[in-house]
Amino acid sequence: MAEASVPTPPGIALRPLDTVEAVHTASAVLSDVWGGDRSGMPPNLLRALAHTGNYAMGLYADEHMVGASVAFFAAPAARSMHSHITGVLPGHQSQGLGRILKQHQREWALARDVGHITWTFDPLVARNAHFNLQVLGTRVTEYLVNHYGAMDDGVNRGDETDRILVSWALAAPPVPTPADDRVVAEVPVPPDIAAIRRDTPAEAAAWRRHVRAALLTHLADGLVIGGFDAPRGYLLVKP
Repeated sequence: MAEASVPTPPGIALRPLDTVEAVHTASAVLSDVWGGDRSGMPPNLLRALAHTGNYAMGLYADEHMVGASVAFFAAPAARSMHSHITGVLPGHQSQGLGRILKQHQREWALARDVGHITWTFDPLVARNAHFNLQVLGTRVTEYLVNHYGAMDDGVNRGDETDRILVSWALAAPPVPTPADDRVVAEVPVPPDIAAIRRDTPAEAAAWRRHVRAALLTHLADGLVIGGFDAPRGYLLVKP
């Protein structure tokens, strides 16, 4: 089945990671995004995933790889794919390139009869919550406590790896931010948890405990995470 094309700005290209050189470059790029640890996507695993037909794509700006994304198929009956890692180098962030990667991933998946893409993100990272819930309109399916255990990269070192699991229905309209009259509770997060982790790790740990406890309490009470906005944080609604 032919792969659908996705419009990209001048100088930007998406290419499969179909050579050993490209695989090693992508592993190094993702290592740089996550603070220098190559265990998140080692070249040998990336090569195996790419060679067996999974989604493994490099993002290039003026012929230099500046980002990459890797996803693998779930059980065949689920018609689903799990996006394991997507990253853009710091110097190229906040330029819409993450959106381009996700749009390409969506078209690639639809061309292969995949109906949903799932992935996880750190609930304390406001810009990721905004992008995943408000921009893409994904649906939260689960809160995962310390999902990966201890990690030794520059982003996650010293923190517990709580994650929110989302599902992106590729052929459906985006899930809208709930109207104010539907919002039962709000759970705020800091605007820049990365700076807090760097400057006051104890405060970052306190934020982790607070957000975890608040969200788990609301979920246990039968509410669901219906959306996110920057001033209020996570918006809890009745299902």
